[in-house]
Amino acid sequence: MFRLLMGIVAFALVCLAMSNPSISYEDSIRAWQQHRDTGLRAADGWLTLVGLFWLKPGANSIGSSDANDFVLPKHSSPEHAGSLYLQSDKIAYTDSGGVKKNLSYDAQHPDLIQAGSVSFYVIRRGDRFAVRAKDSASATLKNFRGMQYFPINPALHFRAKLIPGVKKIPILNVLGQTEMEESPGWVEFNYHGKPYRLRPIYEDTSHGRTLYFLFKDETNKTRTYQAGRMLNTPLPENGVVDLDFNHSYNPPCVFTPYATCPLPPAENRLPVAIEAGEMRYVGHTE
Repeated sequence: MFRLLMGIVAFALVCLAMSNPSISYEDSIRAWQQHRDTGLRAADGWLTLVGLFWLKPGANSIGSSDANDFVLPKHSSPEHAGSLYLQSDKIAYTDSGGVKKNLSYDAQHPDLIQAGSVSFYVIRRGDRFAVRAKDSASATLKNFRGMQYFPINPALHFRAKLIPGVKKIPILNVLGQTEMEESPGWVEFNYHGKPYRLRPIYEDTSHGRTLYFLFKDETNKTRTYQAGRMLNTPLPENGVVDLDFNHSYNPPCVFTPYATCPLPPAENRLPVAIEAGEMRYVGHTE
């Protein structure tokens, strides 16, 4: 399943605010926004993504020369960094000096290969394998202008109710692949006197398991990313979910064409404008 550094950061800041009652609500949201900005500007963040290359069986050469199967950015990596060999579900990497290494594609701890300012590692999507490449000198990172946010809106922070109903639901990603993910049920909240529901799935982060919401709303038409936004919350306590849309954030696909973002399920399309959290990224080319 797709895992997000942004989700980890968001959840960490939620936990920070909850554990420190001396921080005002507005200051906790501003701290989350600042931490989000710092994470996006990291040397290995989503703004550094420069390639997604799908492995074919057998040898796959990689480097900055056009003669390679996978071409990395010029002046950022060696002309011939090495070669990846795919056999069944086993992947080995041999560098330009002939040193061979078997690669792990564990989602939380993949083996990282460094080649100049470029680093790359293997990911698995369904029954396919790909190389994800990041460049700490990427133009996208250098030209990042920062995110824009709706005004902080406490009215969109809810003590929502979990309505249990564990089941597997299909989650489609931008590649057209579908994975079945476990959902604990519906999360219901009332806004302007009307009830609304969202169905989260689980996401495991370095800070523990969270509820992970993929949702669309009426702002997607003009003010937020057209494919929807994301939100992580702590697990429910006594059937109550701390649902704060001021922590809503954009998927990585808003910054790069090389991400494999999941899409909101049909039942998570809210017929109301959620004017909180991140707005559409002004640096996006679409």
